[in-house]
Amino acid sequence: MRAHFVSDVHGAAEDLASAAEGADIFICLGDLLLYLDYEDPRQGAFAEVFGPEITAEYVSLRVAKKFDEARALTAAAWDRISGGQDPAARTTRFLPIIERQYDEIFSALPSSTLLTFGNVDIPALAAKHIRSGQRVLDGEVVEIDGLRFGFVGNGLPSPYRTPNEIAVAEFDERVRRLSDVDVLCSHIPPAIPELTFDVVARRFEVGSDSLLELIERTQPRFALFGHVHQPLSSRMRIGRTECLNVGHFRATRSPFVLNL
Repeated sequence: MRAHFVSDVHGAAEDLASAAEGADIFICLGDLLLYLDYEDPRQGAFAEVFGPEITAEYVSLRVAKKFDEARALTAAAWDRISGGQDPAARTTRFLPIIERQYDEIFSALPSSTLLTFGNVDIPALAAKHIRSGQRVLDGEVVEIDGLRFGFVGNGLPSPYRTPNEIAVAEFDERVRRLSDVDVLCSHIPPAIPELTFDVVARRFEVGSDSLLELIERTQPRFALFGHVHQPLSSRMRIGRTECLNVGHFRATRSPFVLNL
């Protein structure tokens, strides 16, 4: 069985069809939307709303971990472009951009895709764009050719306040449903420093203690995830389990291929 995995698609719809070529199973581990492109401030929903100059400054502040200053920057920019309109109306401005991105992504994904959402996704807005045969899984197990695949999506609370972060207790409860799996699929990694540290952003991303505990206790054959775009380590063995970061698809445009 040949499985192709992608994660952190971030708007790169045009290469999804070729990424699925030759796969018996195609699995997407989330982060479909592109809000910010840290390499190119002209790209993404944020740039469409605020423009590339504000976006570049905002990215610089976030990289420096000046989150209050970054929020103040966007609040001031919103006042200028909205004429004092209620900041809650910002959602209305972003909505058609998000809808367009989701339509492009789900149109490009194979009809048999197995999917879980990442921390920047908005599942409620994605729902109407999901095509027949595409299946979203979260806290669920599916059996394929005798192998059990367990899925858990979302992110955990972070200083970045991304839209699909859920409480630790809720995330842990979903992980507890995934006992006795052969292949563990998640958006975020287990909480291991080498797997969570991004060497370009120079920061630790949030990993999951409950994923690590599940791996240590049940020893699935593989644990696959994304989320960390430039990890200090993209793979690590825990007991018999191979922990594998499947890559930042927007940057690589290539799937992670696993023969099972």
